[in-house]
Amino acid sequence: MAFSPEKENKNSLWFKNKKALNNVLFAMRLHSSTPKQKQPMNQTERIALSVVAPQPTSKIQDFTLTNLVSDKTSLLSDEILLRVMSKLPEPQRSANFLVSKRWLNLQGRLVRSIRVLDWDFLISGRLFLRFPNLVRVDLVNGCLISPRNSGISCTNKTVSFHVGSEVESKDWFFNENFVLNADEIDKGLRVLAGGFPNLRKLVVINASEMGLLSVAEECPTLQELELHMCNDHVLKGIAACQNLQILKLSGTVDGVYGSLVSDVGLTILAQGCKRLVKLELSGCKGSYEGIRTVGQCCQMLEELTLCNHKMEDGWLLALSYCENLKTLRFTSCKRIGGTSRLDEELGSCPAVESLHLEKCQLRDKRSLSALFHVCRNVRELVLQNCWGLTDDMFSTASVLRRVRSLSLEGCSLLTTCGLESVLISCNKLQSLRVKSCNNINEDEISPALSSVFSALKDLKWEPDTKSRVSATLAGTGMGKRGSKFLKRTCDWKSLPGS
Repeated sequence: MAFSPEKENKNSLWFKNKKALNNVLFAMRLHSSTPKQKQPMNQTERIALSVVAPQPTSKIQDFTLTNLVSDKTSLLSDEILLRVMSKLPEPQRSANFLVSKRWLNLQGRLVRSIRVLDWDFLISGRLFLRFPNLVRVDLVNGCLISPRNSGISCTNKTVSFHVGSEVESKDWFFNENFVLNADEIDKGLRVLAGGFPNLRKLVVINASEMGLLSVAEECPTLQELELHMCNDHVLKGIAACQNLQILKLSGTVDGVYGSLVSDVGLTILAQGCKRLVKLELSGCKGSYEGIRTVGQCCQMLEELTLCNHKMEDGWLLALSYCENLKTLRFTSCKRIGGTSRLDEELGSCPAVESLHLEKCQLRDKRSLSALFHVCRNVRELVLQNCWGLTDDMFSTASVLRRVRSLSLEGCSLLTTCGLESVLISCNKLQSLRVKSCNNINEDEISPALSSVFSALKDLKWEPDTKSRVSATLAGTGMGKRGSKFLKRTCDWKSLPGS
């Protein structure tokens, strides 16, 4: 029978399992290096052996454990390798899963936050196998039904979804057909809660009461929750999250979806989530009763954000019940909320230190005056890209006599005179930032306003593009030669071709 060494080596179990072969060679090396007892030799035999015995050469292979193993990191334990990988910068750490299957599993154990894009990845349980130590999960994009290979994308601040090319333009707006039904989402929430009991943050859309109850029961450490397409019935499940500290509710988003969160829902969450520290209400309806209940029950509330709110008139009166409120934010609000009460009857929030208004439409002077009167003890005032902020509207801020930091950005209707009328009344002002306010001119600064500037500890003055360029070129000598050159008269008849 013919014998083929190549075929034998190919089919041999030793050569198929390289790790087993390395272990055998290493054992043989250790056995050969073990000293053996020999018979004593006389002096003649020793001399002959020293002459005849060949000296070891450098061609002899070194069968140490380090040289036998091709992957040196396999000698390290998982704990040591995880500590090494955790010290790497985030850009380098993200590519570690390409090294081997072991590194793939170890890299998954280091991931703490993820945004799910495929709902089946969660339902099948692969999310837990791939990333077993997640504490922050965003399920919004995974709940959307849209073609992934489409090049047409509709994006909102809240959600982003793809639209197929065969869909007509009138159907591009977000509707209920673009989201999984509540039963399917509840099923995914049960799988998520069973696999990640240490979950701390969850972002989800179109969930129901039962799905949130399963999360509240299985994840006692849940601290931050963000709900989209939320309504009053869903908030019954939130009441079971007793350790919740940060809550963001999105009821109605214009042009995207519409849900109802009223005083009933605010009362439910206030009675259940008494440890809230931050609360954000986006597109939520309510009134004096709902905000008052939140202030009375959530005594640890320190930050309240209202985004495009639908509150009824008079809700500002309830802010006085938020005794520990430190920060109040208004974002993309078309109105602040009017009231028929006099300023003396509004009350105040003595603990409020910071007031932010961003991208708001300031139409009613009376409502803005009421807001400033309720928050008259603020130390920081930020007005950014607010439409309708004229000198007359801004004059209502003169009641804020304890302001130490003032920031104005994108207030194009405000003039230098209107700014001066408020700054003179702010005796404790220490920091001022003015940016992109085109009607504020440096040439109109009066001596009184200059004295206010000289007493400031921090001043950032960039009211328009010209001022920013001048501040950048100050001391460089640039820009002066060009101005002189442009002032020269030129005889166009002397130019060639004239």
